[in-house]
Amino acid sequence: MEHDTSHVPPLRDVNLPSRAEKIAAVLATDFRRNKAILGVFDEGCMGMYNAIIPDELLHPTGVFKERLSQSALYAAMQRVTADEAQHVRSWLDARGMQFLTGLDPETELTDGQILEQCKMYIAAMRIADEFGCDAIGIQYQQGLKDLTPASDLAEGLFNNVDRPPVRDATGRVLYQNQALPHFNEVDECSGLDELVTNRIWTHLGYDPETTLHDLRYGESYPLNGAGEFVWVFEISGAVPPKHLVGEYAGAVSERQPPMYFRLGGGTVKGVSKPGEIVWSRVFVDHGILKADLGRAKVVELPQEETERRWRITTPQWPIMHAVTYGIIRDQMMARHKSNHIQVAYAPDAERANLALASKAATFREMGLEVSICGNENGLL
Repeated sequence: MEHDTSHVPPLRDVNLPSRAEKIAAVLATDFRRNKAILGVFDEGCMGMYNAIIPDELLHPTGVFKERLSQSALYAAMQRVTADEAQHVRSWLDARGMQFLTGLDPETELTDGQILEQCKMYIAAMRIADEFGCDAIGIQYQQGLKDLTPASDLAEGLFNNVDRPPVRDATGRVLYQNQALPHFNEVDECSGLDELVTNRIWTHLGYDPETTLHDLRYGESYPLNGAGEFVWVFEISGAVPPKHLVGEYAGAVSERQPPMYFRLGGGTVKGVSKPGEIVWSRVFVDHGILKADLGRAKVVELPQEETERRWRITTPQWPIMHAVTYGIIRDQMMARHKSNHIQVAYAPDAERANLALASKAATFREMGLEVSICGNENGLL
């Protein structure tokens, strides 16, 4: 079968602004000169082949892997004190984050589960610092799921600049005033994407919080008097609170479904705030490292419609209502190479276009084959 992919012109057919080219030259040179490290906890243990970037494709970009063990992460959690874990929980409580707790650990989120998640947050950050990691990925679902509550609370916090401080044995605050990009399910394609996004958004002075989502499904909904196809982007547990309406005060932690997460653990649930975003996907295709990028807007839907969409997907998980520019549903499904899609906010449409152009040019300078999706709408 052949599908319509006319919405995917190669980058060479797109005129990029000179400022984007200059940003790309600086950042790509920095990656090649100074290198960066992805901390990968148990590569491939979830069996997702398209989440692995072969070393020979990754290394020319200036990014390398430090292969880490989830057993080491679990051991490090045992060395985190109860007081340290409680400090993280108290910090979140003070910011207004809600935890929907109960007493039955088999079916409800308990305070004990939350404190274990706080220990994982601290332990993973200390390991990341020890190994000089610029980003990390925890592959919780296989392995840790039989030992400890879910990693989602930690994952959402890592990706947020404003988060509970973690100190090493000397009292030094780790990754102070920075996000530590975390790539969900050890999706290394997302990890490379997050790292580049973080550097570009920081360079531009934008909020650098970024996350992947699952591209779940979508339906048409009447917006401003006209029907628009609104996607449900819904990650399997946590987003950076900066992405949510109300930020921490708009975040709710609910127990992960027992069918997937026997030992529980809380999510970082909420509704993504309206605004302009850049979306992307890095992938390997016939031995070539590639990247697709596009633009979208996040829209606000009535609460009852949001609740309906949650009920027919996974109500414990954070949701984003997205409208892609210049791409219809079937075109997205014909081209997109994963159920994962990376997103990052920009202050407005003009600055989102600059970020998209800068990211596309940086990927190109790092050796990726880049395409801009939906460019027929003249977004650049």
